[in-house]
Amino acid sequence: MTATGIFLGIDFGTSGARAIAITADRQIQATASLKFDQSPASAWAAMWKQTLFELIQQIPIALRQEASAIAINGTSSTVLICDAQGHPLDAPILYNDARGAAVLSQVRAIAPAQHTVISATSSLAKLFWWQEQVPSPVPASPVPASTMPAYFLHQADWLAFWLHGKLGVSDYHNALKLGYDVEALCYPDWLATQNLPFRLPEVRVPGEAIAPILPQIATQLALPPSCLICAGTTDSIAAFLASGAQSPGTAVTSLGSTLVLKLLSKTRVDDARYGIYSHRLGDLWLVGGASNTGGAVLRQFFSDADLASLSLQIDPAQESQLDYYPLLQPGERFPINDPHLLPRLEPRPANPAEFLQGLLAGMARIEAEGYELLQALGATPLAQVYTAGGGAQNEVWREMRSRHLQVPVTASTQAEAAYGTALLALQGYSAALVKLGCSSVL
Repeated sequence: MTATGIFLGIDFGTSGARAIAITADRQIQATASLKFDQSPASAWAAMWKQTLFELIQQIPIALRQEASAIAINGTSSTVLICDAQGHPLDAPILYNDARGAAVLSQVRAIAPAQHTVISATSSLAKLFWWQEQVPSPVPASPVPASTMPAYFLHQADWLAFWLHGKLGVSDYHNALKLGYDVEALCYPDWLATQNLPFRLPEVRVPGEAIAPILPQIATQLALPPSCLICAGTTDSIAAFLASGAQSPGTAVTSLGSTLVLKLLSKTRVDDARYGIYSHRLGDLWLVGGASNTGGAVLRQFFSDADLASLSLQIDPAQESQLDYYPLLQPGERFPINDPHLLPRLEPRPANPAEFLQGLLAGMARIEAEGYELLQALGATPLAQVYTAGGGAQNEVWREMRSRHLQVPVTASTQAEAAYGTALLALQGYSAALVKLGCSSVL
């Protein structure tokens, strides 16, 4: 059975949201974007919901009327608590909010050593922080999670609820930092047996069809009542899906403010010493690590125009004699784990092109060392690298990186996380067709 129609992917990022509509043959038909306003934290959830509806309405109505499926991604570990009607009980906590540091000892007391939830910004740390704020005490005896009046949800979970109406459904990409066991596909005993004041979400495979859109929302947004709402993902996984990387050994390097590596592997690798953890991607694993080097260092010294013009003066085949470790401030996490590691940016030559070459070469070495570490820890050997982020446009840097990595380096097929999420909606719809063996999934 062949999927037909329009598939809509929606990306909720750090500063705004974007939607991309594609056909079953993966061709983009329309895009839309909205910036978030400077609302106080108490208004964030309402702003997200309004943005979701307005964003969908920006897609031409002729395309909306052909929509077969929708999926949403959100920033990893952006979470909120809500009542049984989906109304927030407090302001959401964003992905980078480290208030969980106050309860990290509680997380550490129950989670296995070196687990990815042992972080001040993890979803579980935020849940424990909220638990401290709950006015009524947690019952002394275990209470079934299904009876809890309050729900703990990720950003993508909560937004999708307003489309499909089934409160408390997540995906195993978002749920990883909550403590969900993505290998056994269940909550581990050390978490499931806790007396929590919140109902943990039911976890689905990313892209899995959850339910058709609510009839009243379909009418409001001019969407067909048969349009499926699918389980979502995180923004970084969506960006990986958009890249075109599919086989073990392919990787995506994100050259944004920081340097983020993701390698598709047959084997799972987790090592909290370097902040390395693995997302499940079907039967494969997406092994990732992140360095503090990256574009933010370049922007400290050069404008975009400077980077473009000076790069043309660099011979990418010529090795720089400058041994830089470009950081904005002391401290590195991957591939070196040293909170006191000092930036190495001297000596600085008078020629700015030579200085830039040294910075780019230093980052290329860090990228190569990062992939070497992932492979040393058991990940599938590197075969090809796709590049996403602002640095993907720098051809000189690409050639320098390819020389250090000794594998082909190309720009990602698509750069937008919303495109990867649209692919997830297409995948979920196609799987629903196969499962039911009919042309209608209703």
